[in-house]
Amino acid sequence: MSEEIDPPAPAKVLAPAAQRALAEAAERRAAAEKLALPPEDGGPIGPEPTRYGDWERKGIAVDF
Repeated sequence: MSEEIDPPAPAKVLAPAAQRALAEAAERRAAAEKLALPPEDGGPIGPEPTRYGDWERKGIAVDF
């Protein structure tokens, strides 16, 4: 009882432009990780108010 095992697929050869784009994307991801900021002190609790269009402070909702 011999099981056939498929040989590994050959590695795809990327065009120089694609290789350059992947390298640039990796650099941007590495730079973005370095800029990770600490959480805001004293900020609103819950979803980001500017994203959802209103700001709630002490029970009062204010639309922008």
